[in-house]
Amino acid sequence: MTADDATLVPAGHHLIHLDEIDSTNEEAKRQARAGITPPVWFWADQQKSGRGRRGRAWFSPKGNLYSTLLIDIGRPLAESAQMSFVTALAVSDLAAACGGQEEVELKWPNDVLIKGQKVAGILIETAVPNDANDSPWLVVGIGVNLMHAPTGTPYPATSFRNAGLQSSSTASALNVLSNSLADWTERWQQYGFDVIRNAWLERARGLGEPVTVRLPDETLEGQFDGLDAQGALRLKLPTGGFRIITAGEVFFTSEQDPGS
Repeated sequence: MTADDATLVPAGHHLIHLDEIDSTNEEAKRQARAGITPPVWFWADQQKSGRGRRGRAWFSPKGNLYSTLLIDIGRPLAESAQMSFVTALAVSDLAAACGGQEEVELKWPNDVLIKGQKVAGILIETAVPNDANDSPWLVVGIGVNLMHAPTGTPYPATSFRNAGLQSSSTASALNVLSNSLADWTERWQQYGFDVIRNAWLERARGLGEPVTVRLPDETLEGQFDGLDAQGALRLKLPTGGFRIITAGEVFFTSEQDPGS
């Protein structure tokens, strides 16, 4: 890490900059076991084995942002899923800072879209500190397609460049992202999830629109009715009742369900 690198992340955060790594999330877990003290950002120019949700490979050529924040959120582990909404807000701030304010949308549970296409991925995991008596820390993986977008993905994908946003170096993108994430995390810790939930819903895609929700053992049709107090999706059924969805794949009518 250079002296200039140290200024990219908020005061009190450490930064480890790597040329190439298997996965910034995996490196964060290794460093947690080795006794590193959070909060720490891990930033790689390239990943060899990047991962997304459900174990999917994450396209990782040079030019995109690959980063992970290792953090002790100071909240019960049961609330850790809320960190994905906190992080999505920070990524959407990055897109807005690059000229995408009118086009950026958030899709449940943790996708960031530009013009309806996925431009970033968020993967929240846990890390066990060196001291086994401590509660687990969070590993907040964030990949942003700045210059390149993958093809042949289950969902349409784009990059900042392809979407016509202002070009951003990985260093400047990390600077905006890390500072925004620190701000949103502080709000969450100080005021609770309602503040995050309301901000997320203001940027949500498809609120009140028809959706298909694919679960492991069934597929549901209904209307996206927002989030409950914990961040689960509220699905209004055609019968007038509701289902609370804590995990699943959501598709709007304009999207192709890769499982269909």
